[in-house]
Amino acid sequence: MNVYIPLLFLFLFAALITGGFLALSHLLGPRRPSREKSMTYECGLDSVGSTHDRFSVKFYLVAMLFILFDVEVVFLYPWAVLFRESVHAGLGLFLFGEMIFFMAILVVGLLYVYGRRAIEWE
Repeated sequence: MNVYIPLLFLFLFAALITGGFLALSHLLGPRRPSREKSMTYECGLDSVGSTHDRFSVKFYLVAMLFILFDVEVVFLYPWAVLFRESVHAGLGLFLFGEMIFFMAILVVGLLYVYGRRAIEWE
């Protein structure tokens, strides 16, 4: 139990620093509200319609799928670095097989999503 005390102090210190900065910015920050600052910003154009319209579930599904496949692709960069070093150590074929397996899982997932027509907007 005693090994977690430094971690508790770290979290308390982080919370104290964060709260302190938020309080200081609230107390010392300038407040000059204006009509332009409180308007909804849409690429420099005036808003058209309500800003509280509901989005289709398809929009969120496509966004989640993008994040999923985007995050998985991030694993290719460290693998490429390790692969270059592991070729000299004799592990190149093993790591190449591991990445082929990983990419096969991603392709199967993508084919499943495509087959379910999950990435179509309409």
